Amino acid sequence: MKRLVPLAALLILPTVASAQLFGGGETQRQLDALRENVNQRLEASSRAQLELSSQNELLRAEVARLRGQIEVLMHEVESLKQRQKDFYVDLDDRLRRLEAPGGAAPQSAADPAAESAEYEGALNLLKAGQYREALAALNAFIAKYTQSSFLPGAHFWAGNAALQAKEVAAASNHFNTVLARWPADTVAPDAMLGLANSQQALGDAKAAQRTLQALVERYPESTAAKTARQRLGIR
Repeated sequence: MKRLVPLAALLILPTVASAQLFGGGETQRQLDALRENVNQRLEASSRAQLELSSQNELLRAEVARLRGQIEVLMHEVESLKQRQKDFYVDLDDRLRRLEAPGGAAPQSAADPAAESAEYEGALNLLKAGQYREALAALNAFIAKYTQSSFLPGAHFWAGNAALQAKEVAAASNHFNTVLARWPADTVAPDAMLGLANSQQALGDAKAAQRTLQALVERYPESTAAKTARQRLGIR
């Protein structure tokens, strides 16, 4: 009987070993599967982080670009305000000369007071944001007062009104008229900048760049030339 016990133990051992072997293999497979799952999640997380980082970089670059555009636009607005102020100062000076005894009268036979009133009325429409109405009023003024001393400014502001009203071709014509007939007038540099804006609006970026370069060369000390240099990226 004692000899049967060791024999029974010998018969049981392979079964236990086999169970342990097969059980261990299943556990290993589970561990491998778990490890693969973890690796896949880590890789997915890493890709997501890289993608997020890339998107952040793109957003930062876009924000920087927009800030630059805002700064340029703010500068242009301030420059325009200053040019408008200078223009009205010049207008007041001209009106005072007309009102002074012995002052130079307009070459036309029109009533100076009526002429000034019509011109100022057109500019008030422009300041009020009524661009089409301002353009029509300025065009009427130009046609009526063909010898007016206000013609350079009338064409310049008509160009601005046309540009705001999306009548870009008309804007270009008015700015070109200023540059062709009154290249030494105080509004000429701004007219050239307006011409560049018109060319840009028409999709002719190369022509706009050439105009900006010509503006810097022809009127280097003007406020408009400073804006042109900023756009061209030069000092």
